[in-house]
Amino acid sequence: MNIHEYILGGCILAISIFLIIVIMLQESNSRGLASMGGGSNDSFYSKNKGRTYGAKLARLTKISAGLLMILSLVLGFICNNKK
Repeated sequence: MNIHEYILGGCILAISIFLIIVIMLQESNSRGLASMGGGSNDSFYSKNKGRTYGAKLARLTKISAGLLMILSLVLGFICNNKK
C-alpha cells in the first residue's frame, strides 16, 4: 500500500465517524398516523425550514454521504488499477 491509500483510508474513516455523529444528532421526523391525514402545514416553521438546525444537519448529512461515496470509489479505482 502506498501513501495515497493510507490518506484516503484515513479520510474515509474520519468522514464515516462524522457522518455517524451527524445522523445521531438529527431528530426523528416521523409523525406516525398523523401524517396520513394530509393537510397543509404552512406555518412560519415550515416556510423557514431551510434555516433551522435540523435542516443544516440534513445538509451536512447529504454532503458527507456524497463525499464518502466519492472517496470510496476513488480508493476502489486506485486499488483496482494497481493490480
